[in-house]
Amino acid sequence: MALDQPLLAIHGGAGVEKGDLSPEDAAAARAALEAALRAGHARLREGAAALDAVTAAITVLEDAPQFNAARGAVFTHDGRNELDTSIMDGASGKAGAAAGLHRVKNPIQLARAIMDHSRHVMMVGEGAERFAAEQGIELVDPSWFRTEKRWEQLQRALKAETESTARGEAPIKLPGKAYFGTVGALALDATGHLAAGTSTGGMTNKRYGRVGDSPIIGAGTWADARCAVSGTGWGEFYIRHAAAHDICARMAYAGQSLQRAADAVINKVIVEAGGDGGAIALAADGTVAFPFNTEGMYRGWIGADGVPHVAIFADEALLMPR
Repeated sequence: MALDQPLLAIHGGAGVEKGDLSPEDAAAARAALEAALRAGHARLREGAAALDAVTAAITVLEDAPQFNAARGAVFTHDGRNELDTSIMDGASGKAGAAAGLHRVKNPIQLARAIMDHSRHVMMVGEGAERFAAEQGIELVDPSWFRTEKRWEQLQRALKAETESTARGEAPIKLPGKAYFGTVGALALDATGHLAAGTSTGGMTNKRYGRVGDSPIIGAGTWADARCAVSGTGWGEFYIRHAAAHDICARMAYAGQSLQRAADAVINKVIVEAGGDGGAIALAADGTVAFPFNTEGMYRGWIGADGVPHVAIFADEALLMPR
């Protein structure tokens, strides 16, 4: 499907279930998705690069407590919010990423600064936050990221872990939907260039400095001249199978359509390996795909007419670009 440029696609994480979402929560999530789409589209309408649109959209999603990224991030086993992020420019192949953040208000802005103002691709922990301060990126007290909903999720996970240990089961066991969340954005600008970005709070009850796929170029984020991808799901499986890059590689080397490549990786490779989740994918011809294998995935897109289209659950019709 070809369409008029520019185009922006976003996600707010796979794994959402109807039983977990009140009508009020769903309405707030949809409003946040629409706000992110409008923010990114405004940059594209001004003639800004795809990177600028991705950064703008993800910044809005990071500030929205409905999603597992920055404000609203899940808690680690030790009761901290630990943030990971990455961004990639399809035109140049440049990328920036950060992991293990505790004080950066908008991690995607740090990823962009690492790409634009350092010789490196990834920074972690205190060093990354020191670089953020040098770049004038806003640092906040860690309490900024806390929400009661995420704190209660941690308490349930800790209780389940304690009970499983008492039964003689493995002490570190994934509690239900612990690994879901993440936000991401993809943009196609007026010059035909693509960009991708992803930001996450990681996994509920994670420990030992665990890092998922979101800050890893090729696993959770990828962009080249042909294709851009941002993933959301069980990060270990996305890392092992280089999921984001694999989607674009299937287009480049096997001649697969974007939809076929995205479905093959997310709904076959990841599932057969034992994982689940979703992704958004965008091609240089304006084709967009939203594959996921969970009950829902926060998702949306906006095109040249400036009208945002959003959906949450699998049984919702989402008007596609054409």
